[in-house]
Amino acid sequence: MKQLLFLACFLPAAAIATAQNDTLCMPIRDLQPDELAFADGEQLTIVANYTWGLINTDVGEATMRLSQERFRDTTYFYARAYAKTYKFYDNFFMVRDVYEARFFSRNLRPIYFHRSINEGGYLMKNTFYFDDANYAIRASVQRKTNPQKDTLLQGKSCTFDLISLLYNSRNLDFTNIVKEQIIPISFVIDEGVYNIYYRYLGKETKKINGLGTFNCLLLAARPVAGEVFDGRNEIRIWITDDQNHIPLLIETPIIVGKLSARLGKFSGLKYPLKSKVK
Repeated sequence: MKQLLFLACFLPAAAIATAQNDTLCMPIRDLQPDELAFADGEQLTIVANYTWGLINTDVGEATMRLSQERFRDTTYFYARAYAKTYKFYDNFFMVRDVYEARFFSRNLRPIYFHRSINEGGYLMKNTFYFDDANYAIRASVQRKTNPQKDTLLQGKSCTFDLISLLYNSRNLDFTNIVKEQIIPISFVIDEGVYNIYYRYLGKETKKINGLGTFNCLLLAARPVAGEVFDGRNEIRIWITDDQNHIPLLIETPIIVGKLSARLGKFSGLKYPLKSKVK
C-alpha cells in the first residue's frame, strides 16, 4: 500500500507522468480574486478506499486546509495537508504524511513546498523553493536518515509542486476546453520535473457515497507503469460542475484491485454547491 493513501486522496497527477514534448505548457495567467475557485478558510477531507474482490474498505483519509496570508506587498495562499491511515490499518501499514505549500494568489505559481512522509517506516523529506523569474527550483531531498541532497532543477512556467498543482487544476477555465482536449502541465517531486496531462471527457452525473448526486466535469489521465499502476488504464477524476471545482471522486485500477478517493467532508467553500442535484 506504499504511497496509495496520498495518491488516492490527492493529486492523481503524482502518477500520470508522460513523455510529452517539453515545449507543451498550459498558459499561466494573472487572476482576479473573483476568478478563483477557492478562498481563505476552505477545508476538504478526502477518504481513501481500497477494493479487491469482496474487500471494499476505507483505509484512511487526508485533510487539506487553505488560508490566505500576506508578507510585505505579497499576498499568497498557504495550504497544509495531513494524510493518515485509520487506526486499524496502522497495524498493517501506517501512513503519516504532512504537506505544506505557499503559492501566489495572483497566478497560483508556487513559492515554497515541503513534504515529510512516514509510510510503513519509510521516511522521506522534500523541500522546494521556486524562483518565479526564471522558473528554477532549489530542491532538497532526504531519504530515511541519509544526508540531505541539494540540487537545482529547471522548471517551466507551468511547473508546480503537488499541492499548488491541485489548486491550479481547480482553476482551469472549462468554458474554453473541448471534449478530448489534452491539457499539459508539469510538476516537481524528489529530484525531478515531470510532464503530465489531463484529458477532458465532458460532463457526467455521478453519485458520491455519503454526499449525494452531482453534476460533474470528468477528467482522465494515463499513469505510467510501476509498483502500483499497470500503465494500461486511466485514472478518472470527477469534479463539481460549478464554480468550486472540488474533486469529488478519483478512481484508478491498480495492479491488485482498485483504488479510489471520495470527498468526505468540506467547509468554507467560496461558492454555493450548485452542482448537487439530490
